[in-house]
Amino acid sequence: MNLFDVYPLWDIEPVKGLDTTLWDKDGVEYTDLYGGHAVISVGHCHPHYVKMLSDQLGKLGFYSNAVQNSLQRDLAARLGKVCGYDDYSLFLCNSGAEANENALKVASFHTGKAKVLAFRKAFHGRTSGAVAATDNPKIQAPFNATQNIVFAPLNDLEAVDMELSRGGFAAVIIEGIQGVAGIYEPTEEFINGLRLLCDKYGCILIIDEIQSGYGRTGRFFAHQHYGVRADIVTMAKGMGNGFPIGGVLISPSIKASYGMLGTTFGGNHLACTAALAVLDIIENENLIENAAKIGTYFENAFKDDKALKEYRGKGLIIGLELKDEYVGLRNRLLFEKHFFTGAAGAQVIRLLPSLTVSQETAESFVKAWKELTELSPRT
Repeated sequence: MNLFDVYPLWDIEPVKGLDTTLWDKDGVEYTDLYGGHAVISVGHCHPHYVKMLSDQLGKLGFYSNAVQNSLQRDLAARLGKVCGYDDYSLFLCNSGAEANENALKVASFHTGKAKVLAFRKAFHGRTSGAVAATDNPKIQAPFNATQNIVFAPLNDLEAVDMELSRGGFAAVIIEGIQGVAGIYEPTEEFINGLRLLCDKYGCILIIDEIQSGYGRTGRFFAHQHYGVRADIVTMAKGMGNGFPIGGVLISPSIKASYGMLGTTFGGNHLACTAALAVLDIIENENLIENAAKIGTYFENAFKDDKALKEYRGKGLIIGLELKDEYVGLRNRLLFEKHFFTGAAGAQVIRLLPSLTVSQETAESFVKAWKELTELSPRT
């Protein structure tokens, strides 16, 4: 049997990691500034993370949600305190797509309505409802097609008002910062106006913080830079530092009932342990502050850079939009300088490093970038 061939792969196989360093099977060393799509939040193989998971695995790896699991309650209490939503409820699942599926379902249950407003260039996942709310027809099968999703331009309150005024909307879903699109932020005026429009039309405001949350922007969630409060917040990626886990924060105004949501693996003992370890490390090592600090360094270092059309982002969710003549720089950074980065199409390099990334590592990346771009551009 072969693997179902849906991923274009580099011929590199990482086999070992420590903080922001990776080694491949041939012993070649790389610096990881992408964290496997923003998943590695507290560094590869952090000793506290490894110990907590190892200890838990020696006790109990899994049992169902039909019995008590105090780790779930511990996680809810810790997360609520750290993220500022301590009066909300937590539903645990396995991934970002699943978190968004459940958020959309909860909004529809609560309002009795079916329609959802999403935004152009949005990415909310690849499962049925999440991919329907993702603005990319290439990844939507005919099965996913629905008339219940309407797209509006980001940062256009008039367009949102016009759509919501038609009625029938259960929710508006928006990313704290659009990640897959290339790092696009809602403006402060827009996100606060969106809150008011949701209140006006009786819609649930869902903020997808799957890529932009968990301390990455210098606040726990990106939307907290603007003082806005969501009805539902979704998260995953950095929540478990590589262990599959997702979560949905749900307003106390939305009431639960037995059977409303469910999951086999969500909130299992190992997943909760991973998430608790991540919160320990974030707090004990002041990683949210570090994300803000290193983000400011990158922003200043890339100001007026000759290779860039635009620098976008906050903290450690960064989009570097290349001038046409520098397209191809991402591969050069990988193969010539051994830096892993991400992309949003050919034009945008994405940086999503661990929140533990050091000033020294950030400086080494900028140095490598300058060395590759100071000569004539090469594609």
